[in-house]
Amino acid sequence: MDSLSQIVLGGAITAAIAPAAHRRAALLAGAALGTLPDLDSLPIALFSDNPVTLMTVHRSFSHSLFVLPLVGWLVWCLFKRFGNGRVAASPTRWFWAIQLALVTHPLLDAFTVYGTQLWWPLTPPPVMWSSVFIIDPLYTVWLLVACIVAWFLRERAAAQRALAVGLVLSSAYLGWSLLAKAMVDREAERTLASMGLDGAPRFSVPMPFNTLLWRVVAMTPSGYVEAERSVLADDGPLRFRGYSSNVQALAEAHAVPAVQRLTWFNRGFMRARVQQDRLVLSDLRMGLEPDYSFSFEVAERRDGAWTPVTPVQQPWAAPVSGTEGLLQLVAAMWHRIRHPSTEPLRSAIG
Repeated sequence: MDSLSQIVLGGAITAAIAPAAHRRAALLAGAALGTLPDLDSLPIALFSDNPVTLMTVHRSFSHSLFVLPLVGWLVWCLFKRFGNGRVAASPTRWFWAIQLALVTHPLLDAFTVYGTQLWWPLTPPPVMWSSVFIIDPLYTVWLLVACIVAWFLRERAAAQRALAVGLVLSSAYLGWSLLAKAMVDREAERTLASMGLDGAPRFSVPMPFNTLLWRVVAMTPSGYVEAERSVLADDGPLRFRGYSSNVQALAEAHAVPAVQRLTWFNRGFMRARVQQDRLVLSDLRMGLEPDYSFSFEVAERRDGAWTPVTPVQQPWAAPVSGTEGLLQLVAAMWHRIRHPSTEPLRSAIG
């Protein structure tokens, strides 16, 4: 999730658990703890400039449910011994406040589609529940208001109530996102089965800033299919559109380390293209057809075989830019949420 969501989640949790007399300090400590796991990008960049490494190592060790409890214990020990006395005055409550502020960060990230390595150093594919977009105001606003209220009310009982309400409403929104996803997935499964794609690898992900309009992608023998689904306006089968991918080149380059790494990281949800004898892989999970956020040149054809190259990330041609483009995207999504359509959302924003 975005940094603001992680900051207010960490602040709300810490302030709700720590003693009321420590509330402002807890809000600040929780905000810092909620940000801490995402600082992994700094040490990773010191050791590698490989864009595939930068993408696939992010959200690994710093988001591990094996690592973060140890980090939390270390932080607690340090502040208990060398802090200003707050942690020492209420060690149990501060212990759990620190632990939960850290652990909820990767759990919230796991609700997005990017992929979070909750079990690092074990190597199952990263967790991607993909039920909320990376920025979703309806998740964040309740926590933001709760933190603001708690900051000004300090030790008052109303501050604790505001924090509890904010945490309950934001958590309920996550619950709704999973329900909406289940509704979309159920109909997608039926539609794909009727198309002879029963069991095809697929994923669903909400469109930006909402959980009412969803995008569904399924892999096929020759590429992939894609459809949008509004939980308010659409009924009946999904209307999938087909797209090609160079599956032969992808299969031939299966031994290339970057191909293996990306296949593990994104579970094979990739578009493969050959451009000037270079194999380009695009992560289908993030972006709008045909523009995807992460595209990498990973191999070069030499003497009829694919040879690894130092990966190069291609520039992202974002579907919108600037405030006007963002407003156009929001307007197009809001219209699509309320009205059925066979056209891809991308066509509505130019």
